Amino acid sequence: MILDILFIEWPEQYPLIYQMLTAAGVLVLSFISYFVTKHFVLRALLSLVQRTKTSLDDILLKKAFLRRLSYIAPIIIIYSFSDLFPFGEDLISKVSTALIWWILLLTGGMFLTGLGDVYQNLDISRGRPIKGYIQILKLTIYLIGGIIIVSAFLGRSPLVLLSGFGAMTAVILLIFRNTILSFVASLQITSSDLVRIGDWIEMPKYGADGDVIEIALHTVQVQNWDKTITVIPTHKLIEETFKNWRGMQQSGGRRIKRAIFIDLDSIKFCDKEMIERFQGYRLISDYVKQKQEELGQYNREHRINTDVLVNGRRMTNIGTFRAYVEAYLRNNSKIHQEMTFLIRQLAPGPNGLPMEIYVFTNDTVWAHYEAIQSDIFDHILAVVPQFDLRIFQNPTGRDFGKLALGVGE
Repeated sequence: MILDILFIEWPEQYPLIYQMLTAAGVLVLSFISYFVTKHFVLRALLSLVQRTKTSLDDILLKKAFLRRLSYIAPIIIIYSFSDLFPFGEDLISKVSTALIWWILLLTGGMFLTGLGDVYQNLDISRGRPIKGYIQILKLTIYLIGGIIIVSAFLGRSPLVLLSGFGAMTAVILLIFRNTILSFVASLQITSSDLVRIGDWIEMPKYGADGDVIEIALHTVQVQNWDKTITVIPTHKLIEETFKNWRGMQQSGGRRIKRAIFIDLDSIKFCDKEMIERFQGYRLISDYVKQKQEELGQYNREHRINTDVLVNGRRMTNIGTFRAYVEAYLRNNSKIHQEMTFLIRQLAPGPNGLPMEIYVFTNDTVWAHYEAIQSDIFDHILAVVPQFDLRIFQNPTGRDFGKLALGVGE
């Protein structure tokens, strides 16, 4: 009798209250399924994942990834019992379907992000970044998922919506212009190996001068040497010029190209006293002896009167100094001896005679390179007066003060 009242008479006499209670029961059941899934099933799965030796599943099955999956169970229950709700059955069914698809899309996007993180830990990722491809794949998935969700609300086939996109091609190309350009640029950058993560690049137009820390679909991030970060549109690396220092780093040598300026008034022929002094310099003692023999033999063979200063061939202090600089760098263990090695004079100018050093260090680390370069020029600048030469320098206040006091006249 009681059962008849509860299950037969009650729904017939109070249908609205019965449907509301049934709907409430469905909601309670969905909450219980969510609670059980989140606190028992997913927690057990997470514990199992953490006990495995590989870190692959740890990255892929992050807590947020699992938490999103726990939302599906209650929505499936609501969708399955949508006909028990007193009103809005069709709307509840459509919303549930859309939510399920939306959660699956977000979960799939997170899964792809996890795959990207796994790949990022591999050595190959420095030369072949895939973040841009993952982003375009996620964008494609979201676009297709959005079409499915809209078609679920409209009650139409997704193919109907896709067929309508043909007329919207121009609009789509306009909206996704930068995305298309960036995707094509990413393909060119990867296939041509133009830029890798970790490369030192310079792009003055965008104020970029530092290491590439990320190559994504739309942007390339460069951490400058002052620790600021410059963001460059990916397609700009194809459209405009930039300098990549990777070749220098891979070659094992970094160029020193710097000139010192010699005062033209200090250049002169070497006299006997100077030659004797230069013979005492260990690095060029053999050079001075050999040069003296060569010049003496030439002047004797051509019967040149060397009593006249301008006759014949003679050693100069600038030429001897250049030979000393070359010998000094040839004996420097920090200079790459197999790469371009030039000690040359450039055209004289208003600042004197430029003597350029064009060599390569065998250490490409920036701090080490600067220290090597500084040590070299510390020595060269200090040794210039030993060859009776002077470094050119514009007059300073101290020079004018000496002139006023008559010092050095």
